[in-house]
Amino acid sequence: MAQDRVEAVERALTILEAFDSDQERFTLTDLASATGYYKSTLLRLLGSLERFGYVQRGSDGRYRLGHAPMRLARRHLPSRRLEVWLQPTLDRLVAQSGETASLIEVNGGKAECRLVALPDTALRHDLRPGQRWSVTDRSPVLAFDGGIMIGRFLHDTVEDGNWWLTLSGPQGRLDQTLATRYLDAAIAELDRRPSESQSGEA
Repeated sequence: MAQDRVEAVERALTILEAFDSDQERFTLTDLASATGYYKSTLLRLLGSLERFGYVQRGSDGRYRLGHAPMRLARRHLPSRRLEVWLQPTLDRLVAQSGETASLIEVNGGKAECRLVALPDTALRHDLRPGQRWSVTDRSPVLAFDGGIMIGRFLHDTVEDGNWWLTLSGPQGRLDQTLATRYLDAAIAELDRRPSESQSGEA
């Protein structure tokens, strides 16, 4: 309802929505263009968002998303129990393949990285929790220059969502056959080891 709207809150949320983009850092001019707000208005709102950790301002004066949204996402999306359950699987996939392993959720035409494990190498696919991209179907497989992503749907392993396990890395190094084998084995293991939410444990 109109009387439930708080204009300052909606403006701050509009600013945060501007960061839902492939661009990682924004000048004040970029944000003014994206939101339609005056720079003076942006500066006041960005000051509050920065104090609470929702945005960070670099030494070059450009803004990027802060740690607060990612901290909240780690706590609730997916749940902390799901993170505890799946992170060891991602770590094992990295150890087996030497590539980036991730848990991806697809919803409303968008794929989003929820959990990730990175290999200890400079040449890798640097996914991060909260990173989003558009998809044309249910599959979250991401196309990127010089790289490849292999994904496997988690079937009924995870409830309430379209969840995928993926491996991604340089195209000349990531073997698709091995990646598929590792992912299928990981999903088979998860099927044998139900999560707390499935088993009904507290």
